[in-house]
Amino acid sequence: MFHGRFLEKRREVKAVVRKENRIVRHEMRGGKGDVYMYHILPQEEMMGHGRLFARIVLPAGSSIGRHTHEGDTEPYYILRGNGIFTDADGSRVPVGPGDICTIACGESHAIENTGEEDLEMIALVLFEA
Repeated sequence: MFHGRFLEKRREVKAVVRKENRIVRHEMRGGKGDVYMYHILPQEEMMGHGRLFARIVLPAGSSIGRHTHEGDTEPYYILRGNGIFTDADGSRVPVGPGDICTIACGESHAIENTGEEDLEMIALVLFEA
């Protein structure tokens, strides 16, 4: 558990402990199946630096379709499971636990769970500086 304080725009804010907020997205970005998003921080708590910080779960056979990041970047950190990451140039790269998949501003990507268990990852969308 985290205990402490941090400064936000010159005012003191106490640390907060809360439950994760789960959202189910069907055929996310034109992908297949359901994707479960467990938001770690809502956008309004990212202090203007980004729009997504979440644990993402893709059940077997599901995917997030190819999409472009205009004005932001997104790394994925794979926690468990196996899949295929499709990079901006269309190359398909097998990924598994411990892999980090990054995409630059203005480029596109997709990810698909090709394994038999859930593919779980952390996703962070940060705005271009």
